[in-house]
Formats: sequence, C-alpha cells, structure tokens
Amino acid sequence: MSRRSTPPMPLDPAVLRSRLDRARKAAAGAETDALLIAPGSDLRYLLGEAGGSFERLTALVLPAGDGVPALIVPKLEAPGYAHVPTAELGVEVVTWVDGDDPYRIAADRLGKPGRVAVSDNTMALHVLAFRDAFGDAEQTLAGPVVRELRMRKDAAEVDALRRAGAAIDRVHARMGEWLRPGRTEAQVAADIAAGIVAEGHAVAEFVIVGSGPNGASPHHDVSERVIERGDIVVIDIGGPIPEGYNSDSTRTYAIGEPRDADVAETYAVLQRAQRAAVAAVRPGVTAQEVDAAARDLIAGAGFGEFFIHRTGHGIGLDVHEEPYIVGGNTLELEPGMAFSVEPGIYQPGRWGARIEDIVVVTETGGESLNNRPHELVVLGS
Repeated sequence: MSRRSTPPMPLDPAVLRSRLDRARKAAAGAETDALLIAPGSDLRYLLGEAGGSFERLTALVLPAGDGVPALIVPKLEAPGYAHVPTAELGVEVVTWVDGDDPYRIAADRLGKPGRVAVSDNTMALHVLAFRDAFGDAEQTLAGPVVRELRMRKDAAEVDALRRAGAAIDRVHARMGEWLRPGRTEAQVAADIAAGIVAEGHAVAEFVIVGSGPNGASPHHDVSERVIERGDIVVIDIGGPIPEGYNSDSTRTYAIGEPRDADVAETYAVLQRAQRAAVAAVRPGVTAQEVDAAARDLIAGAGFGEFFIHRTGHGIGLDVHEEPYIVGGNTLELEPGMAFSVEPGIYQPGRWGARIEDIVVVTETGGESLNNRPHELVVLGS
C-alpha cells in the first residue's frame, strides 16, 4: 500500500538548481562539508518533492564543495520521485534494497567529512545511524543553513503566499454559512475544512473553532461544545495551496450581541495592537521590535498577562518556520520575509480573541496578504 501523496505541482528546474547551488554555498560558508536532507519541507524546497520519511532511509546528500549530489532512496520508493528533474539538476539517483546499508552509501560518497549537517526533522533512528556511519565527523543541524535561504522568499513564493492568503480570506467570508447557535464546534469545523478545500487549498491543515471559554486557549482545536448566542468565537484556519505554500488567518466572531460587557473595549485594544505591529514592519526593523509594538500596547492597557504567545511566526512551505516574531529575536527584517502578525488576549474561563494576518516585508514596508475586516464580526444578529 502506498504511503505517498499525489506529486506536487512541478517547479522550474532553473529555480531548483539555483536553490541547490545556494544551499551548497551556504553550507560551505558555515564550514559544513555536506547537507543530509531528509524528506520534508527542506527537501521540497530543494527538489520540489517532500517525499515521506519512513524506517527506510531517503536522503539528499548535498556536498558543499566538489562532488555530485545524490538522492539516496529505497528502490521501492523511487517511483515517487520520477517527476523530479534530477538529470537537469545534476542530482544522481542512488537506489538501495533491503539488506544494503544506505548510511554507508552516503558516507562513502563524502569520504571523510569533518562536519555534516542533518535536516532538523530527520527521524532519530536515521540521525543515530548517520552518526555511526560517519565516525568522527561532527554532526550538526542543517536548519541554520537552510533557513537562511527559505526565510527570504522570491517573487514566485510571495505570489503563492498571496494566492493562499486570498483563498483563506474567501473561507472567512463564508463564515456566516456555518457559524451559528445550536451547532457544535466540531460541526462548524467540518464545514470550514470542506470550505478550505473548495476555495483552493490542497487540504485543510488545521481548523481551530474556540467558542466562549474555549477561545481563551490559543490552540484549542475543536470540541463538542454547542455554540451559544452571545459567544465570542475564535476561528484560526489554514492550509497549503497545491504549490505547497500555506495560508494562516484568524478572525474573531460574535454570535449575536456579546454577553460580556467588556468585549467591545477589550477587542478595540487588540485591534490597535495588531494594527501597530503591522505598521511597524519594514526592512531594518528587528523581529522583536514588531513583537513589542503589539505587546507594549496590550500591556499598557492592562492585558499583558493575557497575551501569552509570540506575536508571529514565519510561513511558507511550513505553517511555522523562520523568522519568529518574538522578544529577544534581534534578526533584522529583509524584503521577502513573510510571517504572521497575530496578537491575542485570552481571559481564562471567559473568552478570548485573536486577529491574524500574514505580512510580507517589501522594499519600503509590509504588505498584508489577508484583507478581511479586522472588526469583531457579528453573525446572526
């Protein structure tokens, strides 16, 4: 039985070759002899195919200097990579069968490297087997190398994120079809998930429906709680479009007139904080300064203890990736960086609210890729 998904939309081989070349140069600059990239988003970035990580090793062996890159893959899994333009990319496909030692195959191709970097999501059983095969070589994470490439999106990547943002906006625009009193969070979530696919996503990666007190848990997911009139409901949804780039957007809704008298005043603080953080985005500003733009305003209004997470996370082929918009991150923003801006206020046992847009850094500021209203949307009034 196959454990692989439908192949993704193909990328221009010239784009992939450029990424491979830049990854090799970045590895050399980090004094790393080779990158060992397991299936996942890093592999998709470099080869256009994420593959699948199982007990049998699949890995891209990418030397920093001389040497031919190799995709080491079990023979029974190789057909799943047939659409990858390996010949045009200068990547040799090396297959193996049960009984072979794929880790030794990888080690033999590199000779005696001093340092190898393994992709961050590599399964532990492969990491330890690589360690044995490479002997005295220092083993580090490939993330610090690859993320320097991935967090600076090119024009095509930004366009894909822009289309993902428009697709998830269309789902939020339909919320009145599904979100109403008498329905459970799970029932609403099922309709939203179908809507996410109908509006252009490959799959619904996540659907959070946090009604009433459940909205005070930022990663609540869904439950069998019945939505009631007067509830505040946090809807956080997203997923990849066929090109693999993700959407992620949160809006907060009221089911009729809010039952709590403090909703309007508190929500207005959240609106100002989210607007201030988006306005702070521009080249040269640090990630922590964007976080502070939202956090300081919320704290100044007396809600600091109720903002319990970072202001944002990078987005691309992963829903969460670099850069992270959080206190202590002194990374200076550059054009092409894309991330969420999503402050929230969460009052345990009562209700919560969050506003989230994806923002991409431009040459002069920031462009929001989500354009639904930020006001508290009242449904069923």
